[in-house]
Amino acid sequence: MGSFSIWHWLVVLVIVLLVFGTKRLTSGAKDLGSAVKEFKKGMREEDKPAAQLGDDSRKAEKSAETQAEHDREAR
Repeated sequence: MGSFSIWHWLVVLVIVLLVFGTKRLTSGAKDLGSAVKEFKKGMREEDKPAAQLGDDSRKAEKSAETQAEHDREAR
């Protein structure tokens, strides 16, 4: 009664294929793969120091600093 044999898993696989169909399973697998890829990409970008960020990030950072200085001067 412990683990399932290979025949049990084959029967489960056939039932899943009959219920969902191959088209729906392949599209679900593609969606899952792209989600994992985007997650890994986000984790890599989060680990980069500020000096390695793109020009857009630097511009946004600089404009935020400029805005903060302007706000302090206005007081």
